[in-house]
Formats: sequence, C-alpha cells, structure tokens
Amino acid sequence: MNITKEQIDDLNAVVKVAITKEDYQDKVDTILKNYKKQANIPGFRKGQVPMGLIKKQYGKAVLVDEVNKLLQDNLNKYLTEEKLDVLGNPLPKQKDDFDWDQEELDFEFELGLAPDFEVPLKTKKAITHYKIVADKKMISEQVERIQKQYGKLVSKEQVGKNDEVSGKFENEAEGIDNQSLLEMDKLKSKKAIDSLVGKKVGDTVTLKTKGLFKEDYFLSSALGIGRDKADNFDTEVSFTITEINERQPAELNQELFDKLFGKDNVKSEKELRERIAEDSEKQFEQQSDQKLLNDVTEYYIENTKFELPTGFLTKWIQMTGDKKLTPEEASEEYEKSEKGLRYQLIEGKIIKDNNLQVQFDELKEFAKGFIKSQMAQFGQMNPKEEELEAIAVRVLGNQDEVKRLSEQLMSQKLLNLYKEKGNLKTKEVTYENFVKEVYG
Repeated sequence: MNITKEQIDDLNAVVKVAITKEDYQDKVDTILKNYKKQANIPGFRKGQVPMGLIKKQYGKAVLVDEVNKLLQDNLNKYLTEEKLDVLGNPLPKQKDDFDWDQEELDFEFELGLAPDFEVPLKTKKAITHYKIVADKKMISEQVERIQKQYGKLVSKEQVGKNDEVSGKFENEAEGIDNQSLLEMDKLKSKKAIDSLVGKKVGDTVTLKTKGLFKEDYFLSSALGIGRDKADNFDTEVSFTITEINERQPAELNQELFDKLFGKDNVKSEKELRERIAEDSEKQFEQQSDQKLLNDVTEYYIENTKFELPTGFLTKWIQMTGDKKLTPEEASEEYEKSEKGLRYQLIEGKIIKDNNLQVQFDELKEFAKGFIKSQMAQFGQMNPKEEELEAIAVRVLGNQDEVKRLSEQLMSQKLLNLYKEKGNLKTKEVTYENFVKEVYG
C-alpha cells in the first residue's frame, strides 16, 4: 500500500491511496474459505461447494468490504502520523465505472485543512468584566421577602391594601372558573384596588383584566388560562371573595436566623444583611462570568481573521448529512454553522496553546461541587464526603454526564485564563443597572 498527499493550497489537499492484491488477498481468501465451510447451496453437501462458485457469489462483496476496511484504518493512521489537522472527514473522489478487478486499486480523498492563525489573549480592546454588587435597596427588599415568606397569616374581616385575598374568578363566556389567591400588592390597577379595599367574604367585584397586575404573567395563573391567551386578554371578570388574610412579617430574631442558616451561623440583623449580600453576589458572579464568556467569544469571532476551505466544507455538509442536500441547501447550512465552526477552531487553538486539560480527579471534584450545590437547593446544606463521593461515581459512570461536565469545567478553565491574562476592565454595578445595561 502506498499513500501520498498532493497539496492543492493552504486549506485543501488530496490524499492518494494505492492498494495492491498483496494488501488484501490473504484476508479475502481466508474469509472465502470460511464461507465455503459454512455455505448451504442446493445441490451440494455442506462444505463441498466448489470454490469457484463461492468466489462468483461472494468474492466481489468480500473484496469491497476488506478494501474499505484497509482504507479506513490506514487513512486514519496516515492522518495521525502526518499530524494533519483536518476539518470534517476525508471525502472520497467519485470515479465512474470503477474496476475492482484491476491489479492496483487507486483511491483519492479530498481533505479540508484547518487554517493556521494566532489568538492573542491580550485583546486590543479591553473587554468589560462586570462586578455586580448587592445594594442597600436590594438587600432590604430581600429581608422584606424573607419576613413575608416566614410570617404568619391572620384572618381579617375586610380587605386591606396589603392583604392576601382568596376567591374565584369567573367569566362564563370565556370559560373562566378558577379559584385563586390574589395578593393586593401585586395589583397595578388603582380602580381594581379601590373596588376591593373594604370588601368582605362573600362580596363579588368586577375587575378588568387589562393592566390588572404589575407583572402581566400573573394574569395567566390567576385566571387559569394559557400564557398566549393572557398576553392580549382584555375583558371583565367577576371575583368572589372566599377568604381574607393579612400576612404579618416574621420577627428578625434568632429563631428565624437559625431556620435560614443553621444554628448560630447568623446572630443579628446586621449579619443577616451581610450574609444576604454575600450570597447574592455569589449568584451574580455566575451571570457576570457568563456575560464575560459571551463577550470574549464574540470578540474573538469578530476579530480573529482566517480563511476556511468553504468549498470542501459545503460539499462535506451536502454528502454527510442525514438526508441528501442540494448544493444550494448545503451552502445555506454552511452559512448557518460557519460562526460556530470558527469559534470551535479558536477555542481549540486557545486550549492547545495554553495546555488546558481536564484531568479525571479534578472532574470528580467539579462534579462533587455541582452535586453539593444541587443538594443545598433542597435543604441539604452539609452532605457527608462519602455521600458526595458515591453520587459523583454514579454520575461519572454516565458518558453523557462526563461530556457535559467536562465541557463545563473546560469553560471554567477558559474563563479563569481570560481573567488572568486577558485585557479586561472591571465595572462595578448594581444588579438593576447590570440588567438595564446588558439586556436593555
């Protein structure tokens, strides 16, 4: 077997493979002898079928199969040994009326080669890294939410402006018949608030749905209708009161602190506010980091210039998809995927140049941290190490989970690299201003 490469240009090459009978004949003969031993053909006893008949019936199929195996194994080996960085897979050049009986079988494969380029970590333009801080307003609102959540309900005779009112929404024409809880402080319509304040159990009021709530999405659950319908729902509904309660806020005392954070971990309102700020800023950091990762990605895609073997990749998409595509469809698919492909190459270059690797031990520790954070959401704040170890082993036994966690860990490594060596400018903002600035 002889393999040679013809360089077309920097991004395209053709690999030529010449296979002779010496490369495959012994293997083909062995397989055909086994067929002869097992063949059941009418008119012949088992094992007594003439070899000429076996070759006539099975010879071409066995030859083609063995040659294709040789091609696949040796072509992959050649690409590895020659350290050719290819995009997609080699594409066989089609030959009409290929003669499988010739002494030497010649094959050609088109290659699309990865471009050579540099990715400097120190970008020319500084990229903003947001540091989101919890301001006093946010902390106070969170304290109020906690007091409300852990407060107690006290029954009332008349509706007040901050009460919780249970009742039934009805509109026969629209098919609305839904028992719901109406929180007065969630209402936006002054007319609705005025019509409810002072009412008693058993009273019925008529409410306009348009502009009823401060947040539009409350309307869907209140009326028991779909979000699509609720988005532009403008009608009147009746609301019959069945229960009125005032939620008295919980006291900021040691009993509440222990319930929230464990015994004696927080001992005063000042420490409570500090803990809320700390926990909030940890959560904000995830959003800030994701924004940074997105911005760095976009910067590299826009500013790292290199050519791609467009013609080869378009043909590769056309020939290797789940269904046969026209040249126009393949070109359209390439345009959709080009940006993602560019970043895959850029990211791969950064990973290679900076020797970033995911080791199994650190992957296991990363998995434990992920598991621990999930358990904390369900109130398990201090799981035992052996429990985390057992769950991590089970999780890493699933290859899909290994792939997902490895990608997340590599993203974290890239993020740390950008923070350490990138050209970043830190901007401190409140969460409210972060949302306005980033999401408009």
